[in-house]
Amino acid sequence: MRGAVPDVASDVVPGAPAAASGAGAAVPGLADRLAGDRAVVNLADIPAEPPAQPAPPAARELFGADCDTEIEGSRVTAYCHNGYPETDLIRLHVECDRWWDLDGDGAAVAVGPAGRVELAGRCWKEVRSAWVTHERP
Repeated sequence: MRGAVPDVASDVVPGAPAAASGAGAAVPGLADRLAGDRAVVNLADIPAEPPAQPAPPAARELFGADCDTEIEGSRVTAYCHNGYPETDLIRLHVECDRWWDLDGDGAAVAVGPAGRVELAGRCWKEVRSAWVTHERP
């Protein structure tokens, strides 16, 4: 019978017709044939210690001022505070909504450790988006 899974403990093929299996008779030599398929594990091959763990990821780099950007009509203001020990050069970028309105990329401003700065930009009409970029001096 195709697809039938033998019961290894009793050597009976479940679902086999009664005439073919002798109404519960065992399939001769089935347990002996399946014994070769069993896995053999040599305990000497198992390491006593767990495998080496991969190196932990590098610590997150502590750099970059924290900036909050506010858009009010056609004006943009970014308030930045550098809480890290390295100077950060920040730049305000403003993208205007109208195709004829010029987008603005502000000049880089250095914010020293524990320093605060306020950056401003504007469009003639509506502002589509604004963001601040950071770079090392």
